[in-house]
Amino acid sequence: MARSPWGSPITGKHAAGADHSAGSVPLPEASAAEIALRPDSGQDAVGTTIRQPGKPPIDWRRNLYALFLAQLLAIVAFSLRAPFLPFFLGDLGLETTEEQAVWSGLINAFGAGTMAITAPIWGIVADRYGRKPMLMRAQFAAFVTIGLMGLATEPWHLLGLRMIEGMFTGTVTAATALVAVSMPKERLGFGLGLITTAVFSGSALGPLAGGLLADGVGYRATFGVASAMMLSGGLVTLVLVRERFVPQSKESRARDCGAGWKLLLTPVLLGLTLAMLSVRFASAAIQPIMPLFVEQLAGRLTDSSSSLAGVTLGVLGVTSAISSVYFGRLGDRKGHRMILLGCLLGSGLVYLPMALTQHPWQLIALQALFGFFAGGTIPAANALIANATSPERRGAIFGLMASAAAVGGFIGPLTGAGLAAGVGFRATFVVCGLILLATAFVLLWTERKQGRVREDGWRGP
Repeated sequence: MARSPWGSPITGKHAAGADHSAGSVPLPEASAAEIALRPDSGQDAVGTTIRQPGKPPIDWRRNLYALFLAQLLAIVAFSLRAPFLPFFLGDLGLETTEEQAVWSGLINAFGAGTMAITAPIWGIVADRYGRKPMLMRAQFAAFVTIGLMGLATEPWHLLGLRMIEGMFTGTVTAATALVAVSMPKERLGFGLGLITTAVFSGSALGPLAGGLLADGVGYRATFGVASAMMLSGGLVTLVLVRERFVPQSKESRARDCGAGWKLLLTPVLLGLTLAMLSVRFASAAIQPIMPLFVEQLAGRLTDSSSSLAGVTLGVLGVTSAISSVYFGRLGDRKGHRMILLGCLLGSGLVYLPMALTQHPWQLIALQALFGFFAGGTIPAANALIANATSPERRGAIFGLMASAAAVGGFIGPLTGAGLAAGVGFRATFVVCGLILLATAFVLLWTERKQGRVREDGWRGP
């Protein structure tokens, strides 16, 4: 019997073989990539390539490792500015800590806000024209905007460039969608976990290197280094990544659009959307205030503030990079549902005591522990999303998920900066911890209402 993504039986007009003439949404035609991933398709159970009749095979392992490298370079480039952005704003004329916190929050928030608007559009374009062109678009656009940030002379220059960056970038979404449609199903958790590892590794190396570069060669030169790294990642994608994209017909796209929205509005994906939004909110809320909070805890050690902030932000990426691979493999064997719930609970519980820290090293230790749990949330959520959607819809669905995450990235910095300016830095950690805990309980309630999600592949609607 056919089943929904949560595992409940599909009956009546949605059942396999039912009459679809009454206006119900039929099952979509299988794409070539989907056929290649089926156990009965004639391919090896694990497989080394994605094949199409009459064409040379594409090595999915080469694609995966090239995407890992490209994504690592991109995230390092994006993260280099994190530990010194408030201090750079000080050089641009903002003298008080409150002004620096508010402007840092605005820059991070409005960049995420424009991404929230454009991410679904780019997802639809990816499903129509291919995922590799979308990844290259994001990388080369970031190469330009990051380079121009190093030439800024006013705070609003950074704000405007960050908004443009949000409109045209989104490397994580493009890389995730490309991996999701090209990996063998039984290795999907590993593939998505490896991309998440690239994200978290870049998030670790970027702040560490950014803090050292800012203290050593200056803020503007660091933007130049970031721009060059982004260009390098784009060239890796151009030369090494292969995609054999088969566009859908207009009729198939129109049909899948309606079915995709119907699927998006199910409790399954609504719950996963909430999880992506909450995790992004929690990480984004502290980013604009973390350098200033670390400086406060350290007693204004101005000669090393950027480096110390880089360590605090970077250690989260180190532990997340390690745990994302571990939890990705564990999810392939044990199931991604409990991984997601457990990691959300752990993340929330670790966030709360950050409000009580009195020394930078206490904060660093808790950030490391938070990173361990946070590293399991994203690959688990992505694997559940991929298993709940058909391959030809994944670009659009991942685009919508990226939009939800970007909404969290928009609200988070505004909330964090507002709480820091109005109540104090510590209130931000309490709010973030409570939101993560609430999200875990909402997902648990949704699961009990709908039944357990099937993790063996897409089943409709």
